[in-house]
Amino acid sequence: MQVLVVLLAAGGTCLGLLAAAAAAVNPGRPNTPSSLPIHRRQKRDWIWNQMHIDEEKNGSLPHYVGKIKSSVNRKNTKYQLKGESAGKVFQVDESTGDVYAFERLDREKLSEYHLVALVVDKDTEKNLESPSSFTIKVHDINDNWPVFTHRVFNASVPEMSGIGTSVIQVTAVDADDPTVADHASVMYQLLKGEEHFSIRGSGLIVTANKNLDREKQAKYEIVVEARDAQGLRGESGTATVLISLQDVNDNFPIFTQSRYIFSVPEDIRVGSPLGSLFVEDPDEPQNRKTKYSIVQGEYRDTFTIEPDPTRNEGIIKPMKPLDYEHIRQYSFTIEATDPTIDLRYLSSTSTKNIARVIINVTDVDEPPSFQQPFYHFQLRENQKKPLIGSVLAVDPDAAKRSIRYSIRRTSDKGQFFGITKQGNIYNEKELDREVYPWCNLTVEAKELDSSGTSTGKESIVQVHIEVMDENDNAPEFAKPYEPKVCENAAQGKLVVQISAIDKDITPRDVKFKFSLSTEDSNFTLTDNHDNTANITVKYGYFDRERAKVHHLPVLISDNGRPSLTGTSMLDVTVCKCNERGEFTLCEEVAAQVGVSIQALVAIFLCILTITVITLLIILRRRLRKQARAHGKSVPEIHEQLVTYDEEGGGEMDTTSYDVSVLNSVRHGGTKPPRPALDTRPSLYAQVQKPPRHAPGAHGPGAHGPGEMAAMIEVKKDEADHDGGGPPYDTLHIYGYEGAESIAESLSSLGTDSSDSDIDYDFLNDWGPRFKMLAELYGSDPREELVY
Repeated sequence: MQVLVVLLAAGGTCLGLLAAAAAAVNPGRPNTPSSLPIHRRQKRDWIWNQMHIDEEKNGSLPHYVGKIKSSVNRKNTKYQLKGESAGKVFQVDESTGDVYAFERLDREKLSEYHLVALVVDKDTEKNLESPSSFTIKVHDINDNWPVFTHRVFNASVPEMSGIGTSVIQVTAVDADDPTVADHASVMYQLLKGEEHFSIRGSGLIVTANKNLDREKQAKYEIVVEARDAQGLRGESGTATVLISLQDVNDNFPIFTQSRYIFSVPEDIRVGSPLGSLFVEDPDEPQNRKTKYSIVQGEYRDTFTIEPDPTRNEGIIKPMKPLDYEHIRQYSFTIEATDPTIDLRYLSSTSTKNIARVIINVTDVDEPPSFQQPFYHFQLRENQKKPLIGSVLAVDPDAAKRSIRYSIRRTSDKGQFFGITKQGNIYNEKELDREVYPWCNLTVEAKELDSSGTSTGKESIVQVHIEVMDENDNAPEFAKPYEPKVCENAAQGKLVVQISAIDKDITPRDVKFKFSLSTEDSNFTLTDNHDNTANITVKYGYFDRERAKVHHLPVLISDNGRPSLTGTSMLDVTVCKCNERGEFTLCEEVAAQVGVSIQALVAIFLCILTITVITLLIILRRRLRKQARAHGKSVPEIHEQLVTYDEEGGGEMDTTSYDVSVLNSVRHGGTKPPRPALDTRPSLYAQVQKPPRHAPGAHGPGAHGPGEMAAMIEVKKDEADHDGGGPPYDTLHIYGYEGAESIAESLSSLGTDSSDSDIDYDFLNDWGPRFKMLAELYGSDPREELVY
């Protein structure tokens, strides 16, 4: 059987005839309709071979690609191409249908070109057949070399890793077609660093040396080359790989010195650093696990060594106080090791390192030292003892200076105690345990020099004095009782059960005894012998008319040494009851209220203050009545500010006062009456026109000692004898002008227009503003102007 292979282009028609294909498949069978398949395919008109072209094809352009051909057999036809690359990259011969490429093609840029083939009439440009789409494929050639995805790669691997340990995977990419045999295959090799690392075919870099020591070399730089497996020779891509070694704990610490000597004062604080032990450990801080220990010497509990990995040192700290007088030098051997080191990576043979440490203690003038951290003494209450207890402090230095003791006054109850030079504590006052059960004292010990002066060195200690109990308080009721009983209560009726307490320390075996101080009552007390007692009705029936409240004195005794007995008053109220025995009417017992002396003093002071205030008020009212009886009012002892809502008008302001007051003094007239305290100006005032005097009337010597002096004396005398004036000092101002000047007065107050040669009548024509001047200087014979 023969098979006809037909190559199809995208969107093209069948290139063989169906009949020929059928004859080839089934020879000898007649070519009749009955022998063909039931579904017949329509005959197509486009006929051409598959088209392809190699990229980067050598030779002169254009390059032949293939032929498109139609079964239309007409003379007046032509072929055309349409598409994005038609006319630019590909063109077709109109008559033959040959397709040419006018550019060299690069498959890595575009691997396929999609075009549309047309056959049209040359004259009418109409399609003679339906357009057919086809594809021109670009065949790959090995024309690209591998390129790495990064120019520089960064990687890390632990130091001392075994051979073959993976470091990093590098990748180079070849742009050629990977479907074509070995066109995109890449081969890797190391150009630099092959003595420490190697690379596998896939681009995986691994270690080739197991002795990669970070402390010797921490970083490596290698160069990787990627080549085409079969392609271009001499062309390759390269990349740099930076490999850092990760630190592992593979080094033991080593002391930088074989002996360390320190000098430290004896008063150094416990836990404070006194020196550093430096070691060398080339590992990074996170892998420095140095452990310091004291291997020789008896001072393991005196000092400790704390590691500081960031600074590669061990810090020595004292764990106990140092004493120069006791031990002046410490000497011991120390060891430095690292228990966490990985022995597989051990680079040195020494597993530990030792050194010698010498610590010299220097003397310091220390304060006195008490022999005990605190003191506890006991004192019986209500007693004064010359010796309660003793404290002792000594000078720890070699000088052994003397000590002076004192009790700080800020101490709790320190005012009750004293202390001798020898440190003996005594009490200056008897103490009551029920008030002061404990006393806490602060005792100071000061160091003295040879002259008895304090050196400034002092220490303190707490002294706790426990005040011991004495049986000095009689028992009393445990709580306030308010018993009630019905007036018709039967004999033996329980009224109340009582118990007692004692302010003293009550022992476990305390026994209280109860009894009535008198048997002359209608009550019976029964001691229950369990520190309680019952009060019951003795005879029955109480007469409320005779006594509504019965007062029972109860005697309570304790079993202390000595035994004390106290009397507590029990008030029993007799009530009326109903048939069920319920109280219906009771008389409340008056509460006894105790008032302290301080309260009485406060009440007295309040009453005294109220009495004084009342007397002052009465006295003030009496003085006011007396003042009113004499016709004088008491002046207000303060100044007043009087406000006037008026506008000034130049010389028209002279209407606000009477100028005759000044003229009366100048002419020796009678003194005008003094105005009252209410000196508010009147809305209507009188202005008296002053007379005009001759110049000679006021010449020198006209009035004896002088007109001005006389006026001052007059005004002074008026002020001294004025009983209605204010009681405080005041400043009196008088608008008076002297008349003894040779140039005579320049004031208009004493000027008469009749003596002047000038006619001032024209002032009347100047308007109301000059009305006052016209009246003063004009020829009007009137002496007073009233407004």
